Amino acid sequence: MSSITLQDMKVHVKLKLSALWAAVMFCYIYGDYFGLYVPGQLKGMLAGQGPIGPTSQSSLVPVAVLMAIPGVMVFLSLVLPPRTNRLLNIILGVIYTAIMLITMPGAWIFYIVLGVIEMALTVLVVRYAWRWPREVAA
Repeated sequence: MSSITLQDMKVHVKLKLSALWAAVMFCYIYGDYFGLYVPGQLKGMLAGQGPIGPTSQSSLVPVAVLMAIPGVMVFLSLVLPPRTNRLLNIILGVIYTAIMLITMPGAWIFYIVLGVIEMALTVLVVRYAWRWPREVAA
């Protein structure tokens, strides 16, 4: 009986980082969507309560920026030069892991589950960026 080995390919760290940020975005989107089902959430939104206080243009701008960064990182992880890419992924991975740690206490279980997944993904972002493959300069 012969043994068949499945073919594999080496995936570049840029693709791994991009895919991780895309997965983070999906978790954020699902968390926000499922959060709408929490009793009283829609009532509060209709009454003008936002994620960081009363809803206003100025209160929603930081939330929009916070939510846009992971989406933009899907692209930037593919196109930035290695040094900038590595540094930005490490910094943002740490920041977004910390954000989840801060926002999870007291949350519903669905949010905690997604938060743990998001933290695992952002920790992997930091790990892959930290261990970015090096080459010897000629």
